[in-house]
Amino acid sequence: KDMRLPSKELFGLPVTFDVPSSAGVKTGDKILLKWDGKNVAVLEAESVFKPNKVVEAKKCYGTSSLEHPTVHSLIAELGDVYIGGKLHGISSPAFKYQTQTPAEVRANLPPGDVVAFQNRNPIHRAHFELLVCAQKDVAGCTLLVHPTCGPTQPGDIDGIVRIQTYEALRKETEQQYPMFRWAYLPYSMKMAGPREAIQHMIIRKNYGATHFIIGRDMAGTKSTIDG
Repeated sequence: KDMRLPSKELFGLPVTFDVPSSAGVKTGDKILLKWDGKNVAVLEAESVFKPNKVVEAKKCYGTSSLEHPTVHSLIAELGDVYIGGKLHGISSPAFKYQTQTPAEVRANLPPGDVVAFQNRNPIHRAHFELLVCAQKDVAGCTLLVHPTCGPTQPGDIDGIVRIQTYEALRKETEQQYPMFRWAYLPYSMKMAGPREAIQHMIIRKNYGATHFIIGRDMAGTKSTIDG
């Protein structure tokens, strides 16, 4: 509710694991998680509970209206029960595009300030000029171009197509702008506004960023009713 973990660290949005029902699941169980048939993690079930999704929607997204794409997914698509607990990674999921772990990205960053750029859209000229300006504002910094490539909201351009625009720009600019670094984040946008901006900053800090670019209406979604 206050964007804090029980240990008081700042955290923008809850990370939840949903299942259709609690049948056959109890606290203390160890649950094998798979992605596309591949073992990726083991979850220790420390809590099994039914969430109040209306409260979750209002606190996280500022609305319980099903018009909001993530609220609709929360109510209509996610399971009725959440399981919480410690997560032990086995292997990274295989995506349709190349991804890097935080450690791999950090290993490719030179010492000093790192400014991270988040975007959910295909990159265009204004974005590029923003990167150039940021590099001047934080003298001597490295620019980490780190767009999200998972699902966003209905009507947005597919992640694979978005990546193609970044790859085209990377190839065109890598000689003139060697201080740019490029990586892709397998993250599904929640359209949670300021809360999600905080979540993105925490994620990019794990990837080695010291600064973060906040765009206009970041992670916002427009209403078809009132604009």
